[in-house]
Order: sequence, then C-alpha cells, then structure tokens
Amino acid sequence: MEDSEEEELLNLSLSVAADRERKKKKGKTITDNNNNNNIMMMMSCSSSTTMITSFDHEAYEAKIFRLLQMRDQMLRQDHRNHDRNNNSNGLPLIHLLLSTATAVDGNNFGAALNNLTDLYQSVSLTGDSVERVVAYFSDGLTARLLTRKSPFYDMIMEEPTSEEEFLAFTDLYRVSPYFQFAHFTANQAILEAFEREEDRNNRSIHVIDFDVSYGFQWPSLIQSLSEKATSTSRISLRVTGFGKNLKELQETESRLVSFSKGFSNLVFEFQGLLRGSRVINLRKKKNETVAVNLVSYLNTLSCFMKISDTLGFVHSLSPSIVVLVEQEGSRTPTRTFLSRFTDSLHYFAAMFDSLDDCLPLESAERLRIEKKLLGKEIKNMLNNYENNNIGDCAKYERMEAWKARMENHGFVGNKISSKAMIQAKLLLKMRTHYCPMQFEEEDDSDGGGGGGGFRVSERDEGRAVSLGWQNRFLLTVSAWQPLSLI
Repeated sequence: MEDSEEEELLNLSLSVAADRERKKKKGKTITDNNNNNNIMMMMSCSSSTTMITSFDHEAYEAKIFRLLQMRDQMLRQDHRNHDRNNNSNGLPLIHLLLSTATAVDGNNFGAALNNLTDLYQSVSLTGDSVERVVAYFSDGLTARLLTRKSPFYDMIMEEPTSEEEFLAFTDLYRVSPYFQFAHFTANQAILEAFEREEDRNNRSIHVIDFDVSYGFQWPSLIQSLSEKATSTSRISLRVTGFGKNLKELQETESRLVSFSKGFSNLVFEFQGLLRGSRVINLRKKKNETVAVNLVSYLNTLSCFMKISDTLGFVHSLSPSIVVLVEQEGSRTPTRTFLSRFTDSLHYFAAMFDSLDDCLPLESAERLRIEKKLLGKEIKNMLNNYENNNIGDCAKYERMEAWKARMENHGFVGNKISSKAMIQAKLLLKMRTHYCPMQFEEEDDSDGGGGGGGFRVSERDEGRAVSLGWQNRFLLTVSAWQPLSLI
C-alpha cells in the first residue's frame, strides 16, 4: 500500500469510534430468511461462477458456500457476545477490508472470498460503528463478485420498500442534524432572497425544487413566510417539485397542502412533475422571486453533460437565488475503484459514528437508518458505478469542484448570512447529545480540523457553510446568483 493510502487508513482509524464495552442486548436479534438450506438450494442455480479465472469451479462454489454461511450467521447472531478484544480501535478490520477491496479490484477472487469470510466472522449490524460500516461494505464487495443473474446477488442487494425507505428517512431527519442543517440553511438563504425583493415581487415566491423527495424541507419555509405575512397582506408561495414517481409526488403534495392550511395568511400551491420530464411551462408569474433548490441533486446525474445541461437550464430561468447542497467527497480527481472505495469508507464511517451520538446502540431506528438508507447507498456505490447505472449512486466531490462548475456556468457565490450561521449553531446545540460541538472559521484541510462531535465551518470566505463530524466534512451549503443579474 502506498504512503498516501496508509495515511488515508490512519486518518480513517482516528475518525471512527473506538470499541466500547457493551451491555448484552435483550429482545429479538436480527434475522435473515436465508438459512443453510436456502443457501444449498440456491447454490444449485447460481450463475455467479462466470467470473472464475484462476481456480476450479468446485473450489469456488465451496468458498461461496462458506462465505454465505458466515454472512447468514452474522445476520442471525449478536456478535457482541463474541470473545473479542474490546479495547481494539477497529484498525485490523479496516486493514482487512481494504485488502479485500484490493483483491476484488485485482480479480483475485480466492483471496477476496477468504477475506470476506473472515470479515463476516468479525462484524455485526449491532456492534460498534466500525463493525457496522464494515459489514455493509463487505456486503457490497460480496455482491461485486457475483453476476446480476445470481440469486445471491438479489439476496444481498435487496431493495427496501418505499415504505421502509420513508420510515428510515424520517428517522434520520428526526434524530440527526444532517438533513435539517441542509434544509434550514437553504431556506434561510431563500427567505433572505425574498426579503431583498419585497418591494417588487408582489409578495410572491416560486421555489423550483429539482428533487422534492418527501417535501420535508418546505414546512419550515411555510412557517417563516407566514410570520412575515398578515391577514390583509398575504404571501404567495408556489413550489414546483420534481419527484421520482407519481405516488410519492401525490403524497408529498398532500402533506404540504395539509400543513399549509394552518397558516391562513399564506397562499400555498404545489405543482408536481416527474423527474426527468420535459419542462414546457413553469408558469412563472410577473416579478415573483424565483428560487432554485438543488439539494443533493446534481451528484445523482449520470454524467457531467447532464449536470451542465441542468445548470444551463437553471441559468435560463434567471432565478434570484440558487441553493446548492452537496455531500463532500474526495480531494483527488481520480475515479479508480479503490480511490472511490477509500473515500466512501471515510464518508460512511463518519456517518455511522455520528449516529452513535444521536441514538443508542440498541435502537431500532438506528438499525433501520443504516440498513434501509446508508447500507443501500454503500452497496449501490460499489456495484452500480461501472455498470451503466451511474445515476443510481451518488458521486461525492469537494466543495471546490462544485464551485468551479457553478462559476463556469455563469453563477457567482453569495455570502452566507450571520443569521444563517446562528441558526445552524442553534440547530446543532439542540440536536447534539453526547459529544462537544465545534464552530470553526474556514479551514482548507480535508476535514476542517480535528475534534469530536458535529461542527459547523464557514468556508470559501463565508460563501459556503459545512456540517462536519469530527475531522470529516459531511455536506456543504452554498448560495448563488446568475452573474447577469449582479
């Protein structure tokens, strides 16, 4: 391993939680419907052996069988009962995982299968944050060894139902500052853009949300606008939201319309459009304030050309403000599998560790968040990036990359207001439970400085603000205007 990779490994080991003494868990254990008989039956119809190159078919199937046995035991047992060194900091697990990723990338399937078998004997979905994140990365690597026709692949990559995903998102939104930081900071920038144009916007604002999802961002903006309105001088808020399917859009509209009925001095309207649909008429009103919301959207597009086309379309709308929220990614421009793997491991290790600050280890909510949201994203990242499904997994980049892209498309950054910063700090004060908070000035290092717990950092001379965990930035909010309107 090169020195840079060793340094990455050391940084990762320092950024995740050390193993702690755990109480034995009571109640039901995590189960999986696939027992050894299921595995034996599925072995007979597996087509995963098409990737075999350097060892015979029977040896490969034996290794696969042993691997799936260990995975099944991991899912069914509480591995915190194993006799392990509770003073370990998880570094051996990280070393073994990175060695496995290297073997997978080098088509060394024998070593990869042996390592994964060892990993499944050492990890747990109910263990410390290192064990949990390594368990999901192990699943992603296991699936990568299989063809998509294999029943094993479907078993490992099983998608959550829409209801399960909604519940997991709701849990994360409720217990962690992660999404609330993004939404509240973005909404404050949108509100300030509306206030700057009150003398000419007819007290009307139109938000164009390129990924409205469940609509959780907009109740706080509805409430803030209502506080500025009166019974004789009402404010009009229109949200045009793009969504992934009609059912989700209808449910989002129902939630937002129902919430807005509690504010009689606000006129609310929602227009739902399917994501990717051709936009013919956004029904812009004369002089209204137009705000474009790009929260975790651009990094889901399948290629840089689509990002460029989207930003070109946004620029053509002449919006008063464009809010950009993106997860923080690697400082390097390389796109090799191992570089993406290492950077993603850093990111999700921080996310899993931060959940220990928000929820107890035995929490069913924590398990649901990790299994139905974060675990799904990890496995998709490892298996969809190079299989013509690049749009199914997020592509994290550093703030500087998004800044350059916005400027190249004719946008200029706005300063994040002191009010937005105060609001972000108050949010963390309410949402942080066990670890100390930090509020920092701009720092150009990868993590913005050391320390524990959640933290807020001003960056780019005050034109961006980031939420971080320990020494890792998680996401960054910035606000932009078309250069032509300055």
